[in-house]
Amino acid sequence: MATNITPLHDRVIVRRIEEGEQVRGGIIIPDTAKEKPQEGEVVAVGPGRLTDEGKRINLEVKQGDRVLIGKYSGTDVKIDGTEYVILREDDVLGILIKSK
Repeated sequence: MATNITPLHDRVIVRRIEEGEQVRGGIIIPDTAKEKPQEGEVVAVGPGRLTDEGKRINLEVKQGDRVLIGKYSGTDVKIDGTEYVILREDDVLGILIKSK
């Protein structure tokens, strides 16, 4: 998936991954009452953080990684009709590894 935006420094652009339709006790929960998904796919990453000495520290996450993020972390933006979250790498809680 290509976006027309590149994050700066240690920023990461994540597309939240919606979980399946939640049905509890036969009641369909409306979209306004659903919680934000905490799982997402990294769409783009910045070049990395600069140290005081001017050295660049590369990010640990990379494009295509599935990550866990906080429900209210980052800044929600809408680009070309798709919703993304822009956040710092520090706000990424973990990288999900596929089990075999």
